[in-house]
Amino acid sequence: MSVNNKRVFYVKYLSNPIYAEILQARPDVRLDRLENESPDEVAAPILAAAHAYQVGAARDELAPHFHVHADLLRRAPNLLIVSSNGAGFDPVDVEACTAAGVVVVNQSGGNAQSVAEHALGMLLTLSKRIIQADRALRRDANVNRNELMGTEVHGKTVGIVGLGNVGRRIAALCRGLLGMNVLAYDPYLSATEMAERGGENVTLDELLRRSDYVSINCPLTRESRGMIGAREFASMQKHAYFITTARGFIHDEAALLEALRNKQIAGAGLDVWSKEPPPPQHPLLQFDNVLASPHTAGVTKEARENMGRIAAEQMLDALDGKRPPRIINPEVWPDYVRRFERTFGFAPG
Repeated sequence: MSVNNKRVFYVKYLSNPIYAEILQARPDVRLDRLENESPDEVAAPILAAAHAYQVGAARDELAPHFHVHADLLRRAPNLLIVSSNGAGFDPVDVEACTAAGVVVVNQSGGNAQSVAEHALGMLLTLSKRIIQADRALRRDANVNRNELMGTEVHGKTVGIVGLGNVGRRIAALCRGLLGMNVLAYDPYLSATEMAERGGENVTLDELLRRSDYVSINCPLTRESRGMIGAREFASMQKHAYFITTARGFIHDEAALLEALRNKQIAGAGLDVWSKEPPPPQHPLLQFDNVLASPHTAGVTKEARENMGRIAAEQMLDALDGKRPPRIINPEVWPDYVRRFERTFGFAPG
């Protein structure tokens, strides 16, 4: 096998330097880096030769012409694998990849603990009104602490939308650590699977009606886009909090704004946005009962190293002909196998 005959590229950044260290230890793999501003004369030959693309998971950090859509796939005719840096894969048109025989993988589970801790931190901060107390102390000379009275979470109900790697960890923390009741909505799991993951299987409407805290933890898909809108916010209890560490566009920001203005809900914890990061003048940032972060739930030292490691290991396994464990579009497998065999001379297992 010739040196550097397997070509991988990325644009701008990786989850962690460990990814490059692992790939560069393999003499048969070449790793190329492009920038958002790379001119076409630099980018074009790299795309044309590439077998794999390690793509950023944050859509607004990646130049649109490096998002994985039909045009990029035409410019990368040898591409076999698209691997997202994270659990999400917003910059990837999965259907276009499937049509082109390209397998899409993510790193689901790699940052589950970090995201779950972030969601739990938001839940506690909102419930105890810590963010409002902090802001009041910074701007008011005489703060009335009785006006900042919070609530305990013990015995309350959390509703988790999406009981995957992150959702099930939130369920375990809320139930085991805080003694909370856990409702869950996930149309891709059976009631038995939901129970095994610590959640009572309910409909989305029932979850919204019964929960004191609603946590969104599902991926952004065609089905989940716009899933939480005006009707859903109106279904929530007035004392309930809305928390999302999932993806922007799952909830309708304009509808959430109206729900907060009309005091239909008690507040919100927002880690994801339709535009990231949101501008300081964003109307949702003007509320004291909104706790905000710029998509940092999964940004910890531990999570980034873990994501980089599992991404590198999954990429090398795929290039060595093994079936990746985190395939987003499994229906592509037969086409992918044929293309892989034409490229490397053997069929993946």
